[in-house]
Amino acid sequence: MKLASTLDSLRTDNSFAALPDAFYSRVSPQPLGDPWLVHANPDAAALIGLAPEALSTPEFLAVFSGTRPLPGGTPLAAVYSGHQFGVWAGQLGDGRALLLGEVQGPSGNWELQLKGSGTTPYSRMGDGRAVLRSSVREYLASEAMHGLGIPTTRALALVASDDPVIRETVETAAIVTRMSPSFVRFGSFEHWASRQRPDLLQVLADYVIDRFYPECRATPAGEAETQAGPYLRLLAAVTRKTAELMAGWQSVGFCHGVMNTDNMSILGLTLDYGPFGFMDGFDAHHICNHSDTAGRYAWDAQPAVAHWNLYRLAGALLPLVQDEAALRAALACFEPAFLDAYHRRMAAKLGFRQWQPGDEELLNGLWSIMHHDRADFTLSFRRLGEVAADAGAAAPAPGNETFEDLFIDREAARAWLARYRDRIRRDGRPDAERRAAMHRVNPLYVLRNHLAELAIRAAKERDPGEIDRLLAVLRDPYTERPGYEAYARLPPDWASSIQVSCSS
Repeated sequence: MKLASTLDSLRTDNSFAALPDAFYSRVSPQPLGDPWLVHANPDAAALIGLAPEALSTPEFLAVFSGTRPLPGGTPLAAVYSGHQFGVWAGQLGDGRALLLGEVQGPSGNWELQLKGSGTTPYSRMGDGRAVLRSSVREYLASEAMHGLGIPTTRALALVASDDPVIRETVETAAIVTRMSPSFVRFGSFEHWASRQRPDLLQVLADYVIDRFYPECRATPAGEAETQAGPYLRLLAAVTRKTAELMAGWQSVGFCHGVMNTDNMSILGLTLDYGPFGFMDGFDAHHICNHSDTAGRYAWDAQPAVAHWNLYRLAGALLPLVQDEAALRAALACFEPAFLDAYHRRMAAKLGFRQWQPGDEELLNGLWSIMHHDRADFTLSFRRLGEVAADAGAAAPAPGNETFEDLFIDREAARAWLARYRDRIRRDGRPDAERRAAMHRVNPLYVLRNHLAELAIRAAKERDPGEIDRLLAVLRDPYTERPGYEAYARLPPDWASSIQVSCSS
């Protein structure tokens, strides 16, 4: 299929805009003053059928700075509600985001959403803007997660302006264009349940099923067909996808930071990158969000929080199902689905052919020594791939850096390695084969906070070069690239002073 060279050539659908008016407010974006294109993503553009040459046109900048409408689009801000930090927050909604429209791509439909495009009826005293700092982080993070193979929204463009925005200090404005098949959230369902509108709740559920989960319409063999059946199957499908997503996050040391129900995608995607972070030194209780003083969204709490959020979704679906026991049964697949996905991922990261009894104890031992010494999460697994089954034949990682070098208590690391070597010898996998397999799943490069900070500093000087360099490694984080050694090193001392919060 030939890619379009202009936005006018795109085919639009706008299925969400076809829902009743109660689901959104029609709002036009508030354009940035004197905008400039920081970066555009040709990989994301190809998903909507847009050619690379279209990204440098004045039309592209005008549309994604909020100056002109998307050809064929219908801009709107969606309403939803949700639980924030475990407390019911009532009505929320797109307070600084606008859905421009939905584009039919070569292999599926994508909604295009501006984040930071001004106030909406749901802004709740906010200014509707995003700052360059957080926009650079989100732009990079979505592509980094895609490179890691973890379900995520994507990023098409990043536009900036000198317009002032007040946060903790005065910063400058930016708009990031996000892409997703849908931006419907758990909180979208909570909204209509809380409003006691089962009619609109059913409209939303039917829309999601017919658009994204058509398999939920089919009644399994031997199961009686009921009116509630599709909604129960929807809950079970979302539960499994969310469990898979949590396993992905845990396996790469990713912390979301704000796992409120309004930030949980009904499609099981990583959604709403705010105060996120990839761990450097491993801390099982790591809190990436400076605003999360109670540690509700710490790394080790994420699967349990996701399960709690799914219970809120189940509660929202109760008016359509009217059977609490059936809803609980649909939710019961979370733990086995999470453990299956988590064990598969961890077996691959450790170089095992498959997960076996006793591997949990071995993995917990690794987490323990990493936590004790704050060993680097990413490099610990990457260097583990260089460990040979025979201790006398160990092949050090490039630069003669070894797994043990990451630990203060080297004796504890050696003791654990002895158990690990015994396990891989029993597996019988040749070292070269295992090493290659481990390097295909253990990234060398992740979006560390200090790397994002360097890209932010360069972007403020209108230099997109650091974004280019970061994307070069983040799009394929498993393959070592000569000349990019700095992106795979331990963070510098100053990185520990970086803080991200909900204002991000």
